[in-house]
Parts: sequence; C-alpha cells; structure tokens
Amino acid sequence: MSNVGLLYVGAVLFVNGLMLLNRVDGKSAAVFNLFVGTLQVITPLYLIITANGDTTVILNASGIFLFGFTYLYVGLTNLFDLNTTGLGYYCLWVAVIAGGFSLLNFFQFGDMKFGIIWGMWTYLWLLFFLLLGLEMDIGSYVGKVTFVQSWITATIPAFLSLMGVWNALYNLFFYIIAVAAVVYFISISFSTSRNDSVNKVA
Repeated sequence: MSNVGLLYVGAVLFVNGLMLLNRVDGKSAAVFNLFVGTLQVITPLYLIITANGDTTVILNASGIFLFGFTYLYVGLTNLFDLNTTGLGYYCLWVAVIAGGFSLLNFFQFGDMKFGIIWGMWTYLWLLFFLLLGLEMDIGSYVGKVTFVQSWITATIPAFLSLMGVWNALYNLFFYIIAVAAVVYFISISFSTSRNDSVNKVA
C-alpha cells in the first residue's frame, strides 16, 4: 500500500473510531468513508493495470482492495441505514485474508513490523464481524481499538515512511508499542464489559 493511501487509512479509522464512540454522526462519517474507499479502489486498479504481470505488485494491490471495499461498504451502509450483517460477514472474510497477509509479511517478506500491523488489522476486522455481523454489544470497545489502531498501524507508520525514517525505526521500539497496545486492548475489554453490564442493570 502506498504511504499516502496508508495515511488516509489512518484518517478513516480515526473518524470511524470516533463514530463508534458516538462522537461523530454516522452519516457524516459515511461521506469520508466513501472518499477514502474510492481512493483505495482506484489505486489498486491502476497498480494492477500497470503491473505488467508482476505478481508481487498484484498481490500487494489486492490487499488495498480489502480496505477500499470495506470503507465503501461502511459508507453506503451508514448513508442508507442498511442492515449491517452483510458488512459484518464481509469483515469476517477479510479478517481471514488479512491473517494470510500477516503470515506472508512474517515468513515470506521478512517484514516483522508489517506482519504485526496486518495481525492487528486482522483482529480489528474480526471485531467488526462480531459487532456488525453477530450484532454483539461491543461498540464502545471496538471504537477504542479502532481509534488506537488508526494511529499505531496507519497514521504514524505512513507519516514516518513519508519522512523516510520508517525503515530506520528500531524493531524493538515498534515491538514495545505493539505489546503495549495489546495489553491496552485486553485491559479495556474487561473494563468496557463491566461498564456495559452496569449500564444494562441501571
């Protein structure tokens, strides 16, 4: 994925996280999802057309489609108040494919940082499946995870890459951030579930 495209993945995740936390109106967020989704569909189409059969380029471009169709689906679902189950089950399929991309980055490309990032995206799409496909009451938790991931998996890596310093970033530093994020995700899963239980009783 291009660094510019990744930067806007961060932007749309930021907006969607705030939407799930009831800070941004769903239809307002839908418009931005459509903007970024369109960008993330046009970009891989161009890459594939100009790839001249380069399978690595085509493989990487196929990963961008996962984001593009997700954001278009989110945008249209919110804009027209559609039932979310279709979007949720699409996210389950994407989670499986994203897991494959994570393994490819770890074991074929030797890119540990993006192996971890794809792993985090796998978890995020799985959460979207639970929220939208199975309609579990975890919107607040998913919103917090989405908000954090908007920064550590997209915005910051893209910005550092645009500055030309991402590859110079010590892997250990990134691993510490990733572990801290996982610990945070686990801790808020307990606090969020307790708060939801209290609210239901109240």
